[in-house]
Amino acid sequence: MRDELTVPSANDSYNAGDALLAAASARGDAALLCCDGRCVSGRALRERALAAQRLLHARGIRRGERVLLVLHDSPAFLAAFLAALRAGAMPVPLSTLLPARDVAFVARDADAKLAFVEAGLEDALAEVPDLPRCQARDGEICEDAPAAAAPPVAAPTRAGDDALLLYTSGTTGRPKGVAHRHLDLPVTAACYGRGVLALGPADRVLSGSKLFFAYGLGNSLTFPLALGAECVLHPGRSTPEAMFALIASAAPTVFFGVPTLFAAMLAHASAPASLGRVRLCVSAGEALPAALAERWRARFGVEVLDGLGSTEMLHIFISNRPGASRPGSSGTPVPGYQVRLVDEAGRDVADGEIGGLLAHGESAARAYHGRSEETARTMFAPGWLRTGDSYRRDADGFLWHIGRSDDLFKASGQWVSPVEVEAALCAHAAVLEAAVVAHADANALVKPRAYVALREGVLASEALAEQLREHAKRQLAPHKAPREVVFVSELPKTATGKLQRSLLREKRP
Repeated sequence: MRDELTVPSANDSYNAGDALLAAASARGDAALLCCDGRCVSGRALRERALAAQRLLHARGIRRGERVLLVLHDSPAFLAAFLAALRAGAMPVPLSTLLPARDVAFVARDADAKLAFVEAGLEDALAEVPDLPRCQARDGEICEDAPAAAAPPVAAPTRAGDDALLLYTSGTTGRPKGVAHRHLDLPVTAACYGRGVLALGPADRVLSGSKLFFAYGLGNSLTFPLALGAECVLHPGRSTPEAMFALIASAAPTVFFGVPTLFAAMLAHASAPASLGRVRLCVSAGEALPAALAERWRARFGVEVLDGLGSTEMLHIFISNRPGASRPGSSGTPVPGYQVRLVDEAGRDVADGEIGGLLAHGESAARAYHGRSEETARTMFAPGWLRTGDSYRRDADGFLWHIGRSDDLFKASGQWVSPVEVEAALCAHAAVLEAAVVAHADANALVKPRAYVALREGVLASEALAEQLREHAKRQLAPHKAPREVVFVSELPKTATGKLQRSLLREKRP
């Protein structure tokens, strides 16, 4: 671990872009990141970021203005992101898979003044034709920066000033812009990257989750730069083939993914016998079923630490610990964070009871961009968030995800947690993924309906559906077992890999 990582106070003079680039530059010509077989040193990354900052100045971008990033994971992304931070502008990373209408929504909602866009992805900006742009290709920003005798200065920001805008994945409606401060980046590195994962110069990280996602941003940018680790970037889709190839060729020590990716990798016909140097895997984005975590460890001999994070908290704030994890749980609060489980009146619930999760930490966002009512509802006190998740805490302090509060429903007058039913179904050898929603039957009574994606080579049939129903009944209370099983080729997901249950509730088989 690097003892020089310090977390500033909100009123301290501090610019996260400048601090992260200084840490990168201190590594000299040693490799900081590798992408498509090419390595970039810390010193070279700083020079690229300073060139991008001169480009922002030449384009008239001022402090506080928003800059879209529609870029693949590459050195160009890091350079553009850090340049905007250092200039005092606010980078707004977006998924390269977003349709043009969603990009246009964010561009207008954020009042973006410029976009860095990947060559070949210009159509993403088709509905905002007047937005100025700079193109990137093959990991490089194409436009030349103006020549200058001296490096551009870092904007004189304070740690508590707004630094970046991350948009939520939109699982419950239109995406919301979450404003984070300069301070929030080193907080996540210190509390989770160092406090839980013990990342340091001996590590090389690989993240299946992309940089536009709060989880991926920490994994592939904040943590390696702040803690001295190396980073492996993959511009393409995070397929099992691509991840296994990089694990073999780049030899990462820590691998970050989401449950969907871990399930696909386990089911892949050409999965290797070993994960090489990987000492630890991390899962976030949604709950990791216990059966999946146990199959992964049995197959590869490496544990997966499941945890809960959010765009609003910037990274994981509840997590299992290396050597002390409980599959199926989200773990315990990360050092530096506090949680409460409360009932509808805001009173703390006892161990074993279900409550709404409230979380506190220094990395908590203070506002949604332009959404005062939603800000007041979610960020209800300084550092506190109303997460919208329902949890149960056991006697040892481990937290068990029951589901999004809006996803819980009653069947036969009793509460059903979709997460619990999905975990039971995923324990069956034929199941790759499952999603459970409420469905009114012919008598207008609410019952659980399961949508199931099968593993490769398994054929759907009514006999298998009945087998899955019986399998669930053996593990669950009778009212929780799905009355219907609907087979699908894949489950609907957001760009960050989160399940969109709302689409399934509207679906008609």
